[in-house]
Amino acid sequence: MYCYKTGIAQIDEVSGGFEAGTNILILAPPMSYADQLAYALTKPLEGEYSIVLSTNERAAEVVDAFKMAGADKRFTGVIDAITKSSTPGIADTQRLMFVSSPTDLTGIGIKFSNMVETIFEGTFAEGEAGLFPPPIRFCVNSISTLLMYRRLEVLYQFLHVLTAKLKKIEGVGIYLLNSESFDEKTLSLIKQLMNCVIEVKIEQNVSYLRIQGIRGVSGEWLKFAVVKGKVTILP
Repeated sequence: MYCYKTGIAQIDEVSGGFEAGTNILILAPPMSYADQLAYALTKPLEGEYSIVLSTNERAAEVVDAFKMAGADKRFTGVIDAITKSSTPGIADTQRLMFVSSPTDLTGIGIKFSNMVETIFEGTFAEGEAGLFPPPIRFCVNSISTLLMYRRLEVLYQFLHVLTAKLKKIEGVGIYLLNSESFDEKTLSLIKQLMNCVIEVKIEQNVSYLRIQGIRGVSGEWLKFAVVKGKVTILP
């Protein structure tokens, strides 16, 4: 089975990376650079594809972030839930798709399925990777924004379908959630859908992460930084 390299030695050297079908929650406070961590883990390596559902940034900003991190934009797709509200006439392309707002969970689900389908059909990018099933990394940035628009029960069902689909297609899912804005019931319910939780904290302007749910990986807090799309564990 395919393993998705993370660039984090503490994971890759123990398990080879994220196993296909893994869903990962990044639980982080505001201003913690968690989106950089999420994008670093979502960035497609050679032979892989990435899809980002963006509820916070326009598609162009997401593409620029991945480009600066060294990703090949031909293998990166974005579902943008921001731009259409201000530019209603904007049209979908093969790799950039738009929904009216973060409330449109049905539209998001359809666009995601369409994008996955084009990847499986081999029409997503020039110079297809050739692996089958095609390795797909998927990022939701962020669950927090979706929770501002939809009730927890509705969003839970939506995420249940998404996480199940990622398992079925042997992709990996990476989901961002603000650890300080929601009660324990909400956090607990979202965690139930995940195989792995990466917690992030900031102390004296230093970022720390700890990994829970991967066999053999220590749950200790580790200092980290994200530089040019690569996660570096600091001494």
